[in-house]
Formats: sequence, C-alpha cells, structure tokens
Amino acid sequence: MTPAARLQAAIEILDQVLAGDPAEKALTSWGRRSRFAGSKDRVAVRDHVFDAVRCMRSHAALGGSRTGRGLILGALREAGQDAEEFFTGQGHAPAPLSDAERAFPEPPEGAEALDIPDWLWPEFRGSLGDQAEAAALALRSRAPVHLRVNAARGTPEKAVKALAAEGIAAQPHPAAETALEVTEGARKLRNSKPYQDGLVELQDAASQAVTEQLPLQGGMKVLDYCAGGGGKTLAMAARAGIQCFAHDADPKRMKDLPERAARAGAKVALLPAADLASSAPFDLVLCDVPCSGSGSWRRAPEGKWNLTPGRLAGLQRIQAEILRKAARLTAPEGVLAYATCSMLDGENIEQVRRFTDENPEWELTGQKRWQVQDGTDGFYVAVLTRAKHG
Repeated sequence: MTPAARLQAAIEILDQVLAGDPAEKALTSWGRRSRFAGSKDRVAVRDHVFDAVRCMRSHAALGGSRTGRGLILGALREAGQDAEEFFTGQGHAPAPLSDAERAFPEPPEGAEALDIPDWLWPEFRGSLGDQAEAAALALRSRAPVHLRVNAARGTPEKAVKALAAEGIAAQPHPAAETALEVTEGARKLRNSKPYQDGLVELQDAASQAVTEQLPLQGGMKVLDYCAGGGGKTLAMAARAGIQCFAHDADPKRMKDLPERAARAGAKVALLPAADLASSAPFDLVLCDVPCSGSGSWRRAPEGKWNLTPGRLAGLQRIQAEILRKAARLTAPEGVLAYATCSMLDGENIEQVRRFTDENPEWELTGQKRWQVQDGTDGFYVAVLTRAKHG
C-alpha cells in the first residue's frame, strides 16, 4: 500500500468509529477485508487510526470536520505536511481536497487544543493543577511499552539480556523495581521466549508500582477484589509466601488469568462471588476499581470521548459500593487498598475521604499518585487501616 492508500484506509475505518463501532472492531473488520495489506501496512493504518482518536477534537478542528477525512487532514496539518500530496484521488488515495477543505480553519484553543472534553476540563484542571496541560498533552501521544519482570523467574538484569537476545531492547524504569521500558522491538514481545516462559509480563510501570506501595508480607492471605486480567494479582503472587486470591464481578475478565499464572509459575485461586464471604477474612484486600480510565486514555482513547457526567457519577457510586463491600472482607487488623487508573480527584482522594467520613473506624495511612506526563499511566493508590482507639 502507498502512504496515501493507508490514509484512505484509516479514513474509512475512522468513519466506522465515528458511527459507533469500537476502533478495535473496525480495524479487525478492515483487516479481514484487506488480505492484500502487509504487516507494515496494518501497523501504519492502526497508528493513523489511534492517533486520530487520541486527538479527535484538535484534528477535527484543524481538518474542518469531525469525519474520517477531517481527522486525517487535521493530523497532516498538525504534522506540517502538505495534504495535497496525499489527497490526489489517484489509485487508492483520498479524493482531492475541496475548496472548503483547502481553507485553513482557526486553530483550536483551550480544552479543544488539548483534546479534553469541555465539561471535563474544570475537574481535570482542578485535579492536576499546574500540571493539567502537560498531562493533557501527554494523553495525545502513544503510551510507552512497559514490562514487569517476574521476580519468581529472574531479575531485571536477566530479563534485559534475555530480551536483547530476541532483538528487543529494554531498560529499567524508575517507577517500580520490577519495571522495564521497551525501547525497540515491542512487536516481537508476544512471540519471544522471555514472554512465553513467564519471565516478563506486559504491565504499565505505575500499575506495578501500585503493588509496591502495599504492605505485603510472607504468610499474608490477599484478595484482588477487582482482578480483571490479573496484572496486579500476578505481581502480588510473585512475592514469596503470599496466598493470593482473585475475584471480579465479571468472571469473564479473568478467563486468561489461570494460563498467565501457570506461565508465571504463580499460584492464584479464583473466587466466585458466592465463595467470598466463606473465604474471608483477608489480611489485605486490593480494590482496583472501575473508573474513568483517565490515566490510561493513551491506550484506550475512546474512553475519553465516551465518558459523560452521568457515567462518571455512576462510576463513583460503584467505587463507593466496592469499598464498602471490600471493607467487610478485610481482617480486623488487615489492610484495605483502593486504586484507580484515574487522575481525577473525585475518583481518588475525594472518594477515599467520603469513605473514611462515613466509616470513621478506617483511616488513611498512605497514598500515592502517578501522572502520565512522568512516563507512566496515571494511577492512584490509597492504603487504609482500621484506626486504633484507646
């Protein structure tokens, strides 16, 4: 495919996304229809699509319309490229620009230029203060690729050498002791021996760092209450002497966890809802709750545009209910940990403050947050213990 043909493919896929199809589904459908496309073509088209979704507001403004053509035209203009070189109508290239498309619109400003919804910008800015613009700009770019080194299989040094032997360059990331950042060869990871042997797992460095903030000790009985795919479950299970359990309100999210645990050499017991009460109490319960995902919008950019005030309020109600349920599963001297991949205070410190106000027997004993402009996903974790009186 020519560069122009790749842009035309991205335009068609983006029109499907704007009509309501998830980007992954639209890309998969295009791939099945386009057997002629080589691996490099598919990578390039995918990058065009996700770059456009991340920057949907600003690129639509620069391109003059919220359409596939408008988004690709806006991307070219932001990059300082001459769109006329690609919009030729020749072969499989996009049709030539109209007179209206040739007219440069006013450049975007404020939240539009930063690709944040107008309704969300006040809360985003209130949560991040003078770092809000830097965070918003970081969300417009692709996320780095991070790995977690499985301590049960080896050291970061061993992992770096094993990856290098497969043509994958990686270096330690300062956010977590087990974290590596891939600097070259990321697309080779899933077929590499270090990955297939369980030496490394794909996991954001801040997500790994969340578990490093937990007071884990040998002999503990630990529950990952909102386990999802199980990244944090496996990180905790890699600690020596931890008895690890995983639960999720939607068990299908954990379908790959047994295979991942086996590959990592970790022991994890999956708990259905019916068995939670009988398996309690736990020395530590981690609640990595459903959230806006604002800290991971580089990886899942559609979430930024699908979020609404009503959905955010609904998520906060779910978060509060999860905290209440998880607290009942925690041992009297145990630890309750609350985490999100959000950078919004309403889902983080304010949610924790509401919980401790309503449940004064619990107190906040530690918290930390990570932000996207610092090279990781945005994450937050709070550690709660029961207050000791008298």
